[in-house]
Amino acid sequence: MSTVTNSTNIFWQECQIGKLDRQKLLNQKGCVVWITGLSGSGKSTLACSLGRELHSRGKLSYVLDGDNLRHGINKDLGFKPEDRTENIRRTGEVAKLFADAGLICVASLISPYRRDRDACRAMLSDGNFIEESLHLAFF
Repeated sequence: MSTVTNSTNIFWQECQIGKLDRQKLLNQKGCVVWITGLSGSGKSTLACSLGRELHSRGKLSYVLDGDNLRHGINKDLGFKPEDRTENIRRTGEVAKLFADAGLICVASLISPYRRDRDACRAMLSDGNFIEESLHLAFF
């Protein structure tokens, strides 16, 4: 439960160095690449490959893997619908911070609800949210 919305004494602290300054320093634009799909669809493999390719091109990125997040920031969450929604919300908030820092954030996790992904997309005021859904292909 968040009490921030009920508080009257919490204010966003602006700093002199902003997102555009960080992007200029890094020579890249911060964004979120959101990779979703079912278990075993290759999300983590794709995310790590993308991270490796970005690194080879001199771009600073970070992979937020759903399983890794459940070892830490989301370890208190289960898999009920409301827990999945909170899992995605927290991941979106972290991804937003990485993008604000000027990084290319690759979020790779099962996120089955369109409304939750749309809420994460809406967190980025400048629209820097790229979504890719992986589907298993049977040969």
